[in-house]
Amino acid sequence: MSDLATQLADIVGKSTLDFLPDPFPEPVPIRLYLKRDDLLHPLVSGNKWRKLTYNLIEAERLGLQTLLTFGGAYSNHVYATAAAGRLLGFQTIGLVRGDELAYKPLNATLAFCQQQGMQLQFVDRATYLRANEPAFQQALRARYGPCYILPEGGTNELAIQGTADLVPEVIDQLGTLPTTVACAVGTGGTLAGLIRAAPAAVQVLGISALKVPQGEPLRFAGLPHPLPPNAAVNTAYHQGGYARTTPELLKFMRGFEERTGIRLEQVYTGKLLFALYDLARKGYFAQQATVVAIHTGGLQGRSQDL
Repeated sequence: MSDLATQLADIVGKSTLDFLPDPFPEPVPIRLYLKRDDLLHPLVSGNKWRKLTYNLIEAERLGLQTLLTFGGAYSNHVYATAAAGRLLGFQTIGLVRGDELAYKPLNATLAFCQQQGMQLQFVDRATYLRANEPAFQQALRARYGPCYILPEGGTNELAIQGTADLVPEVIDQLGTLPTTVACAVGTGGTLAGLIRAAPAAVQVLGISALKVPQGEPLRFAGLPHPLPPNAAVNTAYHQGGYARTTPELLKFMRGFEERTGIRLEQVYTGKLLFALYDLARKGYFAQQATVVAIHTGGLQGRSQDL
């Protein structure tokens, strides 16, 4: 095992699995566990470590010392890449959607990235849409030199391998199969890993953080089409769309945090737990089903209204 792989194994390890006996405003007939990936690392938390781990090992194997990636102004993935690069000795470059941002003060996410040594490049939206084009990536390598390119949100085959590691960890910690493993869905990488690794007897449930127009097919990266019989994506709990929220959601999150002492953020995990509570109230799960929710971190994006 390389020094980097050893470092990553020491850093990531296994997150705890916490049973939450009374997390909701009213009792519901499920047994809820929370997989605390938010505690994996103070800066690179949650599914971002899972997605980066095998990619960083591959970058080292290829002899590449620069990571280049893409994201919006509030991207958890760009934030995590900057932090991981600083921690593990990689140079980092972030191509940020929105050339107008070059003339504005940096928000907290981008200021953090810059503090970690990330080189920020602001690009217009038309250019940004070319991020996955081979010719565009070749031009980036010509401009910035040899680099390991990570997609927006960090989801690729190696990222899915990383998130798949969650399932055997959960089963080992529970000592049995859960009824359901659930996660919030952004790019789809975490859900894809869960689907890949889950036994057929385990339901895998994704709660979309994005608004999916009615009648349109799901376009989350890495998901098999069609989904296997034990997997589903619920698109009804987006709370208005990506990074949008509602007073109802914020009230639910405040109550959850008061009862459990566990901090949430409103973009992903808050929506996930709200959905599980509402679905359980409506009889979606069998009586006393064992439901494991994945806390994917991202707490630097926590709303100031909480």
